[in-house]
Amino acid sequence: MAKVCQLFSGSSGNSIFISDGETKFLVDAGVTAKRLDYALNHIGEDAGELGAIFITHEHFDHVKGLRVFASRHNIPVFSSEKILERLYADDRVNDKIETQEISENMEIGGAEIIPFELSHDSVQCFGYRFNLKSGKSVSVCTDTGFVTAAAKSAVPGSDFVFLEANHEITMLENGPYPYMLKQRILSNCGHLSNDASAEFARALVKSGTRWVNLSHISRENNVPEIAKQTVIAALSEDGLRAGFDYKLSASEQENSKRAIIL
Repeated sequence: MAKVCQLFSGSSGNSIFISDGETKFLVDAGVTAKRLDYALNHIGEDAGELGAIFITHEHFDHVKGLRVFASRHNIPVFSSEKILERLYADDRVNDKIETQEISENMEIGGAEIIPFELSHDSVQCFGYRFNLKSGKSVSVCTDTGFVTAAAKSAVPGSDFVFLEANHEITMLENGPYPYMLKQRILSNCGHLSNDASAEFARALVKSGTRWVNLSHISRENNVPEIAKQTVIAALSEDGLRAGFDYKLSASEQENSKRAIIL
C-alpha cells in the first residue's frame, strides 16, 4: 500500500513522506527535528522506520532540521556529490551521519529511485521519482525555474506527482518583494509559475498521471485556489476533467490532514 504526504511546503520549510508499507522515505527535512517527529506522528508514522532521507538541494528551507533529525533516528542521507559537499561545509550533516552519493538509478528495499536534475540557484538541485514495490510511482518535481529535459524524461507516467506551482506571475510582479528577488524567482533558476506548472500538468495527465499535488505555493505571491484553477483551465482545453480524469490537490504550508493512500 503506497502512502504519501507533504508534511511541510513552502519557503518556511519543506518535507515529503513517501511509503510503500515497509519501505519509507523522506524527501527533505526543512523544519526542526521536533516538528518533523510531530508531523510524522500525526499521520501515524514513526521516524525510526525511515529508510532514507533524499535531499533535493542545500537551501535552508529544505535542510534546516536534517543534522539533528538524521542523527537522532540514525537515517542515511542521499544526495548528489556537490550537494553533500555543501551540506558538510554548512554543518547540515557530519561524520556521525551516513551519507551516500546518488547520481543514477538505485534501489532501496525493493523501490527504485530515479534522480533527475532541476534548474535552481543552488549548487545543484534534484527531483526524484520513486517506483515502489506496489507498482505505484511517485515523483517530486519542485524548486526549478523551468521544466528541465531530465524532468520531462523522468516524471511522466508517475501515478502521483508533487509539482511546484510557486507563484502567479502578476501577483509576484505587483507584490511586496524587492525587484532583485522578483527577478530571481522569475528566472530559469527560480521557481515554476502557475502557468508553467499547468503546462507540465497537461503533459503528465496525458501520460497517465492520475494525481497532481501542487507544492511550494508562495504565501505572498499565490493563492492555492488560483493555482488549482489555472491547472484545471489548462487541462480542460484537452477535455480533461478534474475529479474524473485526474485528481488535483494543493499542499498546505503545514499538513493538517491524513496521508494520501494510492
